Amino acid sequence: MASNFGIAVDRTSDVYVLKLEGDFDATSAYELIYAIKKLPAEAAKIAIHTSGLKNIYPFGIDVFHRFMRSLNGRSAKIVFTGHRVSQLSVGNARATS
Repeated sequence: MASNFGIAVDRTSDVYVLKLEGDFDATSAYELIYAIKKLPAEAAKIAIHTSGLKNIYPFGIDVFHRFMRSLNGRSAKIVFTGHRVSQLSVGNARATS
């Protein structure tokens, strides 16, 4: 894992916000996947905030995109926000700056 990667999880009513910080590599992608899987199934929306990311490595993106594709449409409740949104969002997940 990138030694400077971290995820802060905040909850506002039925929205879970995952704020990403540091470098995003393959191990960081697995950490993000684990954080998403730990959230309650009844979460109405998950917002992944990307502005805190520094370096984003291609293999990390590949790992994360494979996970997102495996959700088979259930990713509709995931929204990407922040300055690095175009690098992390994929497929049917929504992206907002």
